[in-house]
Amino acid sequence: MSFPLPDTDVPSLTTAQMVEVDRLMVEEYVIDLPRMMESAGRSAAALVRERFLGGDPRGKSVAVLAGPGGNGGGVLVAARRLANWGADVSVILASPNLTPVPAHQLGILRHMGVGVRAADTVADVPPPVAVLDGLIGYSLRGAPRGSAADLIRWANGRSERVLALDVPSGMDAGTGAVSDPTVRAAATLTLALPKHGLREPASAQWTGELYLADISVPPGLYARLGLDVGPIFARSEVVRLT
Repeated sequence: MSFPLPDTDVPSLTTAQMVEVDRLMVEEYVIDLPRMMESAGRSAAALVRERFLGGDPRGKSVAVLAGPGGNGGGVLVAARRLANWGADVSVILASPNLTPVPAHQLGILRHMGVGVRAADTVADVPPPVAVLDGLIGYSLRGAPRGSAADLIRWANGRSERVLALDVPSGMDAGTGAVSDPTVRAAATLTLALPKHGLREPASAQWTGELYLADISVPPGLYARLGLDVGPIFARSEVVRLT
């Protein structure tokens, strides 16, 4: 399966606009975080399956790097789906202290018997066919450090196998500036609309192929931000931008 190019123009968002999209989704459109997270994770799992696992996850190892926030929750949803499809999934946590919605997703995985590891055991993970980066999203504040930084460096030893969710961990989504360290991904699946920084020419060496996933943002919401957004996902829930 290949993911189509969009049939309509795709604008990009500032970080401040993305924060406002999230706020309006929850507070006014009542499309809450679990629903957005489910959409993100479903699309990430589908892209991992097609782009990295040859269309068939059965028996193939996938390492899922999860941070404590929304991006972590999204990759935990993807971990559930990939495990259900037969992949051998290992979840590696940057922190044991997850925010409530990702913690709920982690609880589901534990009930399923999916392996969950602390960051300091990542060296013991079997060589993965694919790595899913959900360590840090567009809310990056300063350079990654501690366990998150260690996991980014581990992922960069396998960069040709890495899919970053929303933005490569360590990159400023608004400007494209990179920290030390930053995930160097083979592909990035960004959400709703691409962030400005992902479209900076220098970002391509970190994002790899750029894809966009539908998290069900209504066109009327974008119109409130002065954006005219057409039916980008009319043919597919995931489209390829580069």
